[in-house]
Amino acid sequence: MTIEDWRRKIDEIDRKLVELLNERSKCAIEIGKIKRAQNLRVYDPEREQEILQRIKETNSGPLDSPGLQRLFERIIEECRHIERLEREKGNT
Repeated sequence: MTIEDWRRKIDEIDRKLVELLNERSKCAIEIGKIKRAQNLRVYDPEREQEILQRIKETNSGPLDSPGLQRLFERIIEECRHIERLEREKGNT
């Protein structure tokens, strides 16, 4: 494959990642609604550790586990942010 072929492949993967990240964010919004109704905190450190442990266990590389963890920590942080924004909307 040429560099252009590889770049097109990366572009397609990026498109899929955006779609999946937005789908994950929608799930986080729905979870946030449930948490709000049940008066639960947005931040759930035990759940986050479960997620990070699971992604490490399923990682087959070449991305190393610390790198993957950093990516997921950021994804989780953004989902928490979305939950908080939705919660604030609900309070107005």
